[in-house]
Amino acid sequence: MEERQKLKKSLKPHWVWAIALGSSIGWGAFVQPTVWMKDGGPLGVVIGFLIGAALMMLIAVSYGFLIKSFPVSGGEFAYAFVSLGRTHAFICGWFLTLGYICIVALNASAFALMFKFVFPKFIENLHLYQIAGWDVYGMEIIIAVLALLVFGYLNIRGTGLTGRVQFIFCIIMLAGVLALTLLIGGNPGTSLANLQPYFPTNTSMFAAIISIVAIAPWAYVGFDNVPQAAEEFNFSSKKAFSLIILAILFSGLLYSFMIIATAMARPWEALVAENNLWGTAVAVTDVLGTLGLVILVVALSMGIFTGLNGFIISSSRLLFAMSRAKILPEAFSKVHPKYKTPYVGIIFTVIVAMLAPWFGRQALLWVVDMSSIGVSIAYFYTCYTAFSIFKWSMDKEYNPAKHVIAPGKKFIALIGMLASVMFIALLLIPGSPAFLGIESRIALIAWIVLGVVFYLAKRTEFNKIPKEELNYLILGNKKIEVENE
Repeated sequence: MEERQKLKKSLKPHWVWAIALGSSIGWGAFVQPTVWMKDGGPLGVVIGFLIGAALMMLIAVSYGFLIKSFPVSGGEFAYAFVSLGRTHAFICGWFLTLGYICIVALNASAFALMFKFVFPKFIENLHLYQIAGWDVYGMEIIIAVLALLVFGYLNIRGTGLTGRVQFIFCIIMLAGVLALTLLIGGNPGTSLANLQPYFPTNTSMFAAIISIVAIAPWAYVGFDNVPQAAEEFNFSSKKAFSLIILAILFSGLLYSFMIIATAMARPWEALVAENNLWGTAVAVTDVLGTLGLVILVVALSMGIFTGLNGFIISSSRLLFAMSRAKILPEAFSKVHPKYKTPYVGIIFTVIVAMLAPWFGRQALLWVVDMSSIGVSIAYFYTCYTAFSIFKWSMDKEYNPAKHVIAPGKKFIALIGMLASVMFIALLLIPGSPAFLGIESRIALIAWIVLGVVFYLAKRTEFNKIPKEELNYLILGNKKIEVENE
């Protein structure tokens, strides 16, 4: 049996917390408040995000247990293998790969979009063409590519560097959001009365809230980067659960503060009706002037940088784990001779993400909308795996080598499974307030077809790997009993 590649243990607890928080808070918290308020109203958005955070915390119970039990790169890919075997591991990994790389691409293009708002004349140079009504400029492509190159390079240098940078960026981002909320709230020209009406007048309270709950997998995606980096923890994996819970809590509060700060600036219905390119920036600048815009731009930049960094880490580790299991080409499981990082996966992620700015923001959003599906599928597999390991009692199926008697956690895992199914249903059932657009559905079908073709091409080779060897390659343990193998 060949030697299994391993990654260097260099991540500290506060760096892992920053990876989870910074990945959850990207461009959306700073750019999308007016878009979300259009559908949910200020109170609807806040309630929706807090419900979403609570559901994510329930799902995180399963993550905490599985990270402690299987501290390996690959996260959900490994968990799906434990409970349902190699085919389901591939399905889970395939959807997650799409979701992660899409979010890397979206954060890079969001960085260019920020420049487009702050320095429009600088960005609107080298006009190339138009896609789906969006003008594509050479300068925004250059800015997005540069951001990707910088973070690709930092990631190759190792998690010791990227973890430290991630933590510093998160602290700056949190300070920026707190400063904006306090400065706007303390301004004599603003008022909490501007939050009224709390919900859109043409939508029921339930529909307003549920439209926001439906995007919770997208809004909080990032805490699941923690299991992808579990192999590199330089501390006990038992701490992972509390780090994830803290990250989700801070994320929910940060989203809420940005909504409240934007809505307090002036009556939100009028702000939404203006349909500005970046409504939050308009609201902040109206109240605080250039100082407010500078604080917002710095906070947004930190959110984008932490998202770029976190998802390059997770996508490269997922590719590494799938390659180590011989599902993907061997090159992805090579580690850098000096820095001990999966550099091929990092380079691949950066190159694929570099293609995105060429297709315009609207075209990219069609694909990114699918990332919620991919992440929700991964959530389901994780909760199902925990559900299969936890037992209600010492029944006839109980095996001390495979199971843990924990009825409370089994119930929470069941709730997590139901929440995951609900998220998928809200995105796929026609008539749902979060139903995917036709372009997103076409892109989703194309990705599924591509996955089927790829799996059929690799199936014979993949299925020939003995169970004991696959256990060792994925989990680092030959003796773990895997279901459905």
